[in-house]
Amino acid sequence: MDRIYLDNNATTVVDPKVKQAMEPFWLQRYGNPNSLHRFGTETHPEMGVALDRLYAGIGAADADDVIVNGCATEGNNTILKAAWVDGILEGKKSRIVSTAVEHPSVAHTLDWLEQRGVEVIRLQPNHEGLITPEALAEGFDADKTALVSIMWANNETGIINPVKELAEFCREKGVPFHTDAVQAVGKVPVNLQEVGADYLTFSAHKFHGPKGAGGLFVRSGCSFTPLLHGGEQMGGLRAGTVNVPFFVGMGLAMELAVDSLHYAQTTMATLRNRLEDAILALPDTMVLGKREHRTPNTILASFKGIEGEAFLWDLNQAGVAASTGSACSSESLEADATLRTMVSDADLAHTAVRFSLSRFTTEEEIERVISVVEGTVKRLRAISSTY
Repeated sequence: MDRIYLDNNATTVVDPKVKQAMEPFWLQRYGNPNSLHRFGTETHPEMGVALDRLYAGIGAADADDVIVNGCATEGNNTILKAAWVDGILEGKKSRIVSTAVEHPSVAHTLDWLEQRGVEVIRLQPNHEGLITPEALAEGFDADKTALVSIMWANNETGIINPVKELAEFCREKGVPFHTDAVQAVGKVPVNLQEVGADYLTFSAHKFHGPKGAGGLFVRSGCSFTPLLHGGEQMGGLRAGTVNVPFFVGMGLAMELAVDSLHYAQTTMATLRNRLEDAILALPDTMVLGKREHRTPNTILASFKGIEGEAFLWDLNQAGVAASTGSACSSESLEADATLRTMVSDADLAHTAVRFSLSRFTTEEEIERVISVVEGTVKRLRAISSTY
């Protein structure tokens, strides 16, 4: 039985073209790029190409910094802790504004900062799951706020926040704006010439690049304190020997992801909608977030009377991989923060299953998943004590 992977918001398969581009840097061109001998310098051309691809992929200007790091978790930690160091510890500011539905790499870092005296404001999404400029403006105090950090697209629901308007509000108030764009790259256009974010984070393994590589954008003129100190790699902004094969792989993955945007927003969206329509045709089901407000690959569906973990077990037995939410918090059986915030029925918050497609998902796979889901719902509801 062939397996079907619909957990692409957790991670994606490495594109074969990306794997091929990385190959020479393991056994042939393996020199440290900071070395002056030929083994080191022969890595530079491909690293330059990769960096150009990253800049082009997110619309960064030449004067901006795109820092290649280990992952978006590192980037998010870097920006949040830099705000603490630059603004709060120096007594200039006392507050960070974020949301109640951020990825754990933001949410848990904010918890850590809060334990150290930082005032953290967590905005609640509206009934459509959106964080609006109006919600941000309510009670906003620019004199106290060191940073606003709001994700571009939610990792569980796929809901896309109006980041352009949020960034414009912060710019007018003179407050730096950071967005975690991990779930946006490769699914929606990410252009920092149009969206005035000061800081942006992304991760290669979410758009068919290697795990262990990420990027952090810092707009020219914005303050920045490195998380890691040491050598002069990345212009002194992120110390540590550069992971050349992953650097090269992420650059190509970014270019391929941007080139595939039209496919994502047409063919992939059509496949997503086909699966979503079949789910909604079943009784007592719901999908969180309007389609027009979501990334084209994501469905977070609740099935009344069925525990999410039981659903996943059945899907897995049938060869289908999905999830109950963020892979970074999947070991907990508690209802996820996003669901607790958006779903008024506490029972439904435990029944959600996330299906997330990629550009490698096929029509045949979706048709088979529909059949599996229909059979799973029928079986589990037949033995449910709550349905």
